[in-house]
Amino acid sequence: MDSGTLQLFYRFGVALVLGLFMGLQREYAYHERVDEDGELMAGARTFPIIAMLGAVSALAGDEAGSPWPLVVTVFAVSLLLAVGHFWESREREMGLTTEMAALVVFFTGALCYWEYLRLAAALGVGTAVLLSLKVQTHTFARRIDQEDVYATLKFAVITVIVLPLLPTEGYGSPPFDVLVPYNVWLMVVLISGISFLGYVLIQVVGPRRGVGLTGLLGGLASSTAVTLSVAERSRDSKGLDQAFAMAVMLAWAIMFVRVIVEVAVVHPPLLLTVWLPVTGVFVASLIYCGYLYRVQPSDAQEEPQTVRNPFRLVPAITFGVLYAVILVASNAAQSYFGDAGVYLSSVVAGLADVDAITLSMARLHESGDVSAITATRAILIAAAANTVLKGGIVAVTGTRALRRAVLPGLAIIVGTSLAVALLL
Repeated sequence: MDSGTLQLFYRFGVALVLGLFMGLQREYAYHERVDEDGELMAGARTFPIIAMLGAVSALAGDEAGSPWPLVVTVFAVSLLLAVGHFWESREREMGLTTEMAALVVFFTGALCYWEYLRLAAALGVGTAVLLSLKVQTHTFARRIDQEDVYATLKFAVITVIVLPLLPTEGYGSPPFDVLVPYNVWLMVVLISGISFLGYVLIQVVGPRRGVGLTGLLGGLASSTAVTLSVAERSRDSKGLDQAFAMAVMLAWAIMFVRVIVEVAVVHPPLLLTVWLPVTGVFVASLIYCGYLYRVQPSDAQEEPQTVRNPFRLVPAITFGVLYAVILVASNAAQSYFGDAGVYLSSVVAGLADVDAITLSMARLHESGDVSAITATRAILIAAAANTVLKGGIVAVTGTRALRRAVLPGLAIIVGTSLAVALLL
């Protein structure tokens, strides 16, 4: 058997596996919902057949030099699905999810034949995941309000409409040459996207999952906001100080995860230097989180948490301005004062926002204006400064018990960050 035939068998095999994967999901979902031994219109056997049919019709179209075999097959499959849906809907209420998934499977098979194997795999797995999240997506849809819809539309506008229209070249002489409108706005989209993802996760999981989980997911949106919210709530909720402290510490720990993700997205080469020291601080903070989890009372009650949609247009623009200012200030500090100027600017910038200084350092290292060591130290110093600021928020607005529980974690994060920065 020649290599061409083996490759063809491989493509059809991938189509078969993806069809079986999605069919099993449909079969499981059907029998979990229906207590009787009924027959699903399209399940673990039909879906692989539909995927193979998509691959065969694509092959027939190539051999015939015409799209008609694919078109006719799509029409035939759609007709059969429509008839099946009409027949089953006479006996019980049903949606179109399985029928639409079957059409996706058909085109997934065609993509496999056309050698778009990665796209086909992503499409098949992504569809299966979406099908499995029926309860969560319906719950999320019931929880969103008009404010969420407007915030989502605004996020879509700044991402899809505004971003592509911005210039991709810098303006002015140094240090203003680092100001590229497209890059600045791309950072706004990136941070807004991370915050938006954190908000969606909170909405899908639900607000009553304990303050610890709220800190973990809320840290994706804003560790500072979580700190302020938890510290204020600690005054009204007695007996939950250890749980509140764990929520704060988890949110602070997630800040370091955000740093790694942001560097990986913006400038992956810097990750080679950043990941180890930042991960070390992250692990140190997690160890203290584990201690807080062990010492909290076993009868700690779940505390509801209402989290507003983190995307606001004015804060997003403010972050863009802050990022641009930090970018220029860091570039100027590096030019006139060397590494010491960068470290000083990172302290000031870290008090306001760690994300902005992280993205700025990644960009400056990408352009060759700062070394990897300098950029990593600046990020760690900014994280330490930001943690001190959040510790001040706890000290001013939280209870005495919360302050006592958070203080050791504050010392661990700040001490580890500065020690690692000095050792680089």
